[in-house]
Amino acid sequence: MSDDKSKTDNRDRSQAAGDEEHEVGYVASKFGLSTVQVRELIAEFGNDRDVIEREAVREQWKSLE
Repeated sequence: MSDDKSKTDNRDRSQAAGDEEHEVGYVASKFGLSTVQVRELIAEFGNDRDVIEREAVREQWKSLE
């Protein structure tokens, strides 16, 4: 049975939902940050996933200094 490509939902994968624990947890585990740190990044920079991931990398580098 093939997937019906005409039936899609309205989720936007380019955004990280700060109120969704699994999404915050995913970003936290991917970059070795705490969920609190990820929520702070979302609060400061918005919910654009690319921006959050860029800033998460910066946080990783800060912790290594």
